[in-house]
Amino acid sequence: MTDDIRLLVDFGSTFTKVAAIDLDKVEVIATARVPSTVETDITLGLEAALKEISAKTGIKSPEKLKSMACSSAAGGLRMVCIGFVPELTSKAANHAALGAGAKVVGLYSFKLTGQEIDEIEKTAPDIILLSGGTDGGDEATIIHNAGILAKTGRKIDNIIVAGNKVTYDAIKAAFKDSGKRVIYTRNVMPEIGVLDTAPCNKEIREIFIKNIIKAKGVARAKEIVGDVIMPTPSAVLEAAKLLAEGSGGEAGYGELMVIDPGGATTDVHSVAEGIPTSGGVTMVNTLPEPYVKRTVEGNLGLKYNIDSLSEFTRGKKIPPHFREICQGFHEGKLPESQEEIDCHLLLSRLAVDVAVTQHAGRLEKIYSPTGEMLLQHGKDLTGVKTVVGTGGPIIFSANPKEIMEGALYRKDNPLVLKPKEPGFYLDEQYLLYAVGLLSQEEPQKALLLAKKYLKQI
Repeated sequence: MTDDIRLLVDFGSTFTKVAAIDLDKVEVIATARVPSTVETDITLGLEAALKEISAKTGIKSPEKLKSMACSSAAGGLRMVCIGFVPELTSKAANHAALGAGAKVVGLYSFKLTGQEIDEIEKTAPDIILLSGGTDGGDEATIIHNAGILAKTGRKIDNIIVAGNKVTYDAIKAAFKDSGKRVIYTRNVMPEIGVLDTAPCNKEIREIFIKNIIKAKGVARAKEIVGDVIMPTPSAVLEAAKLLAEGSGGEAGYGELMVIDPGGATTDVHSVAEGIPTSGGVTMVNTLPEPYVKRTVEGNLGLKYNIDSLSEFTRGKKIPPHFREICQGFHEGKLPESQEEIDCHLLLSRLAVDVAVTQHAGRLEKIYSPTGEMLLQHGKDLTGVKTVVGTGGPIIFSANPKEIMEGALYRKDNPLVLKPKEPGFYLDEQYLLYAVGLLSQEEPQKALLLAKKYLKQI
């Protein structure tokens, strides 16, 4: 019966992916992965994927199945975050944007200058997140920034205000008659040392569903798949949270990490408290680290950032003809020869190594009148027992475990708090996005599906 089959779709910038899931049996009955057609009509790629699903399953009209979709097409959800103090409200806004599945294309602090406004307008983000000041704290900065944003052109359209609530009346007055869509929500940092991103995440997702995807051309596919309910990175983050925590009496894996290298970025997700695991360590974060945390390294893409990624090979043994082969990857060539495979493997592992190093916390040794002290900045992930690998460079590698081992703690760099003895799982059927989507309606079945298809390596 097709009533038990759910169609899960990911509109990616490079590939459109579709998974047909039998909910009754909790199993994958077919998957399809075809080039996206973002530049022309995104439904063309979708229709090609559906034909493949039909051929594999015998279902004559897969477009009539119940479906859910996510999207990172046309660059995904692009956001600029603005705050007051870099290590406080600006950082809180950044956490909120990344946690909602956005790509942060600009991060600003203090009062905006004319030059910075020009930069923001040229960037033309999908959403601006305006924060600043604790509730009852600084008022001048966020009011100034609202006033200058209200005068920007039509490229600045969607603005979420999540700052000092005392300023909202003045900000509403500043935006009156501006023609911009302005949403007000709770402060992302209502008190010093308190992070409150959930209400802001909800508003980001609402804007994405109602407005952003129309500009991306995804709305033309609505008659087939219904609403695109979240950005793809958000779906992966939802899957990570479900895998860690479990659902409906079905146990999860506990604290974990998901690593996702791609052509343009390398994403790292962790679901962990991150508190010190050894004695004598003092945490010094000015803002609490999110339990569910996502970071995006925009200089670590396996296609678009080959030059910057190659810089991390300095001092390392590299395969013959490395530079020439890297240029081919930059032009979109996939590895075929053994030399190309070796080069791609090295770059993929480096992307994972550097991205996890940036994501994880680190220790700092200082000397006080009472002796040596260890200060912890960020999350201690040394005790994380599960690392899940997804993304093309890992899934299609001849040696995915070697790439994923770039996430491991290194004795030659002991102050970086990366996982020490995790088990590795491979998302070999590219299902994490589907698990995240399905978790919105059928969390227990989504968890069972993930457990069934994640391959331990």
